[in-house]
Amino acid sequence: MKNIRYIFRLTLAFINRFKFLIIFGVILGIAITYIVNKIIVNKVSHNEISIGIAGRYTTENLPDEILNKISDGLTFIDEEQNAQPSLAENWETPDNGKTWIFHLRDNIYWHDGEKLTSDDISYNFEDVSIERPDDKTITFILKEPFAPFPTIVSKPIFKRGLLGTDLWKVKNINFSENAISDLKIANNGDQVTYKFYPTEQRTKVAYKLGEIDEMLNLFDPSPFNEWDNSETITVINTDQVVTLFYNTSDDLLSDKTTRQALTYAINKDELSLDRAISPISKNSWAFNPTIKRYDFDTDRSKEIIDEITKNSGKPSIKLVSAPALLSTAEIIKEDWEKAGLEVSLQVSAIIPTEFQAFLAIFDLPEDPDQYSIWHSTQTDTNISAYTNPRIDKLLEDGRTENDQQERKRIYLDFQRFLLEDSPAAFLYYPKTYSVKRK
Repeated sequence: MKNIRYIFRLTLAFINRFKFLIIFGVILGIAITYIVNKIIVNKVSHNEISIGIAGRYTTENLPDEILNKISDGLTFIDEEQNAQPSLAENWETPDNGKTWIFHLRDNIYWHDGEKLTSDDISYNFEDVSIERPDDKTITFILKEPFAPFPTIVSKPIFKRGLLGTDLWKVKNINFSENAISDLKIANNGDQVTYKFYPTEQRTKVAYKLGEIDEMLNLFDPSPFNEWDNSETITVINTDQVVTLFYNTSDDLLSDKTTRQALTYAINKDELSLDRAISPISKNSWAFNPTIKRYDFDTDRSKEIIDEITKNSGKPSIKLVSAPALLSTAEIIKEDWEKAGLEVSLQVSAIIPTEFQAFLAIFDLPEDPDQYSIWHSTQTDTNISAYTNPRIDKLLEDGRTENDQQERKRIYLDFQRFLLEDSPAAFLYYPKTYSVKRK
């Protein structure tokens, strides 16, 4: 008992003598613990990842998913493909689409700290005059009315060196043979490095070697979809449609009944469950869900093809496919052969000069205006060589009408008449895949 009292008294005496040193030590310990925890938390919460993408890119054609992180346009496109305010807080057209006046938001700054003014807006449009009456106003004067113009200026703007206005900033960029080899962007300590590879196969090799943590926009996720340490995410691209363009100037395919028979003969559910029925995205405010679907109908297709065979002999058709769609093309070839056609299949990485049917991925414009694809005057971009005065008139009216409800009525009719004429078969929304480590 005496020993316990002795130890207790000795402890009190020690604390009393060194109390200031003990208090300082406790405070110092708490401070060190706080700082260390802060460092650890910051390190954990600040992600640093490397992402691989296949393709050759310059500063002019980087993927939208990167450009939209770094900067903004005057507008942005919402999920229903409407133009919404971005750098511009509002806009008006005083003359029904020929003159467009945009008013900039206050307190928008570039990544270098300089304030954004109208002088910085540097879209390069042909046949468009630009006026800047003050720092917050920019006016575009077109030669002809053009209703989709607010959609066009959704493209992000940049200063030299990919300086932008959005949250992510370019920290480093390297080039190889005039193309970007890697690009690092940062946002509040988070960093993403995009590495670009010439092919999808080379991107996969980089992932296997640990050069990258994630891959985007793969057409084929194998073998990583079977790896336990990797996660595969499927992306349905509703801004694209796998499309079979018919050459309407061809002797066989100049008849719309034959084109319809070919479309009916394709078992579209075998190609994909993500059916597309229109050249306008199902997400668009202008989409028409009631148009002719051309569901698989072997009886209908065989009836038409048998009639052609009886009158002119067994019809033959040359199908050309983009390389990424070869497996789809092979299924279409089998379906057509079952319907009574003789089919030859070729692969081309570019739009062929001679074809009867061309299978490709059609990039849908954000605005329903498709003048360049289907209007008879657009010989360089009208892949189907399609001519129809009614469609021409609808396309002309659709791009000059500024009332959206009236524009919607025009494009509903455009889809209805185009699908009836069948210059192309709209098959499905393509899938791409991203793969990342768990």
